[in-house]
Amino acid sequence: MHLGKSYRLCEFVVWSRRSIYALLGLGLVPVLLHQVAGVRWFTLPLSVVTLLGTATTFVVGFKNAQTYARTADAQRIWMGIVSTSRYWGVLSHACARDAAQTDALIRRHLAWLTALRYQLREPRAWETLGKPINAEYRRHYVIPEQCEPLPDALRRYLPSQAVDALMRADDKAAQLLAAQGLAVRQLLDAGVITVAEYADCNGRLRELSDLQGQAERIKNFPYPRQYAIINTLFVRSFCVVLPFGLTAQFDQVGQSLPGVMQGHMVWLAVPFSVIVSWIYTALEQVGESTENPFEGGANDVPISHLSTMIERDLRQMQGHADLPSLSAGRIVL
Repeated sequence: MHLGKSYRLCEFVVWSRRSIYALLGLGLVPVLLHQVAGVRWFTLPLSVVTLLGTATTFVVGFKNAQTYARTADAQRIWMGIVSTSRYWGVLSHACARDAAQTDALIRRHLAWLTALRYQLREPRAWETLGKPINAEYRRHYVIPEQCEPLPDALRRYLPSQAVDALMRADDKAAQLLAAQGLAVRQLLDAGVITVAEYADCNGRLRELSDLQGQAERIKNFPYPRQYAIINTLFVRSFCVVLPFGLTAQFDQVGQSLPGVMQGHMVWLAVPFSVIVSWIYTALEQVGESTENPFEGGANDVPISHLSTMIERDLRQMQGHADLPSLSAGRIVL
């Protein structure tokens, strides 16, 4: 996630430059027909373009509000995971009677975090990380889940035989929660924890399970495709008709001007149509990049960074000095 003050205008223009090229071509077509080919009747009333632009504004605004809500919901879910994870560390120290039991509970929780973030990074057909406009920015940050296989990451917290058995499961994070629940039950049966402590631990595991389900809901159910396609159709339709409306308008203005600009004012329809259309296409692109907050895009929720932060907190509770680094020269998403 971009955590600086803001994007620079040049960054935004470079990110959306492919749309600008297409808009420039669309803007030139009616002007060339009007000025070069002499087809002066092929224009549209500006009032028609205005009506379409108004409808497009509502559609684009609706999509951006909904996609931002998805990202805000994802942030809320992961901050809930951060809070519950810290409390799990407190419970592990308070309930377990020796360092080995505490370490086992914490390592299993860190394995659950690892399995969850790997599951959330799995690609989906509707995600846009592979598009050229987004893929070219991946050189600016690191996605750890794409740099290291899941079994290798899990072996930092679990024995190899446990990892091998876990890799055969469909939902590895859910299986780790189940194993954590079984471990807590064994502590109760052994008299290590009380019934009240067992109930508290189970409550935290249920919270983690609910948070995992909420994150999977965002991951596995995209912004409704029917709304996404109607947004794209409205924006593209508006970008096509706008140059024809502006061509007629600037031609009328040019006819009333004296001097060198008379009859040539119509060429201003090109830059103005590009600027106005770019506002709509850029908003559509922003909404699309905000739609899937776990895919690994530049504006996603930094779940790998948050997981590292949780691991540092839990390790420090144990008194460990060998902590994972939060910064290694590049931004970790």
